[in-house]
Amino acid sequence: MAMSERFEGMTAIITGGASGIGLAVARRVVAEGGRVALWDVDPARLKAATAELGEKSVAERVDVVDPADVERAAKASNAAMGQIDALVCSAGVAGQNALVIDYPIAEWKRVFDINVNGLFYCNRFVASLMKARGYGRIVNVASIAGKEGNPTASAYSASKAAVIGLTKSLGKELAKDGVSVNAVTPATIETPILEQVSPAHIAYMRSKIPMERFGTVDEAASLICWLASRECSFSTGAVFDLSGGRATY
Repeated sequence: MAMSERFEGMTAIITGGASGIGLAVARRVVAEGGRVALWDVDPARLKAATAELGEKSVAERVDVVDPADVERAAKASNAAMGQIDALVCSAGVAGQNALVIDYPIAEWKRVFDINVNGLFYCNRFVASLMKARGYGRIVNVASIAGKEGNPTASAYSASKAAVIGLTKSLGKELAKDGVSVNAVTPATIETPILEQVSPAHIAYMRSKIPMERFGTVDEAASLICWLASRECSFSTGAVFDLSGGRATY
């Protein structure tokens, strides 16, 4: 199958789909013949993204920290598109930069509620639909921070480590059901999430990358779209690095 037709007749739910990595993935899925349901909490960004992508996209304003809202959106997207072939979970927050001994407890809970609990709800409800159908691809966006642990970013690092653990567990659970579950662990990617991070922490993250640059959303989309496609047929519960040489294991 030609690359331009890779997602012909296929559908994908993309969380955080109205900006950053999520939007880059959506653009590529649509360009390769698929349809997308964009899940995002920002109505303005959703409106702009669906206007750009046209009739091959539908928008769902979803608050991933609300399990009832996630369940509703999963059913709505399934009904609107007729099936769900892929789920890409790219919604997330960076959280504040602070030492563990100073880390605000409310902020710790907020980061985990979005990055871990929200992703769990999305995986849980969509995986159920995929298992019943006997086919699916789930791609969870974690981070190299989940492997290494970045100083002054404990909540983010710990939450992304949890995403890796969840991915490995779910991948094993669905290994015989036609549903693959994999994670990507990017180093820093040039996305709006950097607006949440201090300049000092941005400089630290760049210094850790041997290529001496951040990744692009298109580079992330390239890997994610392979994992979300039929071509990824013998990898599950796995973690794929995208780190400009930073990853050491």
